[in-house]
Amino acid sequence: MTAGWLSKPCRSTRTGAPRTIAPMSDTPHLLVPWAAASSTGARQAWEGLQLPHLEKLINRLTPLPPDTQDEDSFSPPHERALGRALGLSDADGQIAFAARAAQREELAQQPGAGWAFVTPCHWQVRTDHVTLSDPATLQLTDDESRAYLALLAPWFAEDGITLVYEQPTCWLAHGAPLVGLSTASLDRVLHRDVRSWLPEDAAAAPIRRLHSEMQMLLYTHAMNDAREARGAAPVNAFWMHGTGALPEHLSTDLEPQVVNALRASALQEDWATWSEAWQALDAGVVAQLAARAAAGDAVQITLCGELAALSWHSAPRSLGARISSLFRPQRLSHMGKKL
Repeated sequence: MTAGWLSKPCRSTRTGAPRTIAPMSDTPHLLVPWAAASSTGARQAWEGLQLPHLEKLINRLTPLPPDTQDEDSFSPPHERALGRALGLSDADGQIAFAARAAQREELAQQPGAGWAFVTPCHWQVRTDHVTLSDPATLQLTDDESRAYLALLAPWFAEDGITLVYEQPTCWLAHGAPLVGLSTASLDRVLHRDVRSWLPEDAAAAPIRRLHSEMQMLLYTHAMNDAREARGAAPVNAFWMHGTGALPEHLSTDLEPQVVNALRASALQEDWATWSEAWQALDAGVVAQLAARAAAGDAVQITLCGELAALSWHSAPRSLGARISSLFRPQRLSHMGKKL
């Protein structure tokens, strides 16, 4: 088996028309982020996987056109696929997850308003790179996070951005400077050099300035001194993501079931744990979906790597295609050659 079918580099989709993985109304849809990755370790791990239920499932279903991206796209394939399934725009770096969260909490009332997630985080600064550590490792308490928000909020307010507390590692932000702003997903940036993922267009100038101001503000702050005294990493930066405007009408289709069991091990490049998690998925939710498909239910599955997403759904196939599949069934080990 090879991970190449989910991670093959291709032309950027930032300016081109995206290919579509269409949602299916009232159809159970399983979306699996980090189903593969482009590193050598990930490819080796994939080649050793045995996923019998997944193989049976995709042989029963009909493939949809793949969605492919370049390695510098702000939005990874799983966020694009989820955005489309939810009826949001799939424009690179502008999938309105924050605006949707605000609407669900009855904070966002008008389509087109500027919203974003703001995640307090720790940047590891070295001479040749600045790496964003996983915010979860900060283990921020509710009180700590609220205190940091109260500290940063006046600075954001000077640029017309209001911060709203959501949870320790994720706040909401809204304001005019966020309208039309493209931002990189956390999944693109974690454990990588942040400088490659900061927005560079003119609209992002206030955000770039806030990054510099917040680093200076937090560098010697007493809250960080207290954290370092107990051996915890300081909060010395933030990451903005999830920007984008809500459409006039959101999709009423059944929301996909997003399975994040592979995410942590993939981001940490722990491929042994990742392989175990994949096999557990195959024996669990994938087997359940395969059973529904075998019983005649309409289903859909989307597998997402770092640079591409593949989707299969229940759809009528021609007689020739059905006969062909009996003699030459799709096999995961051959998928890379087909795409």
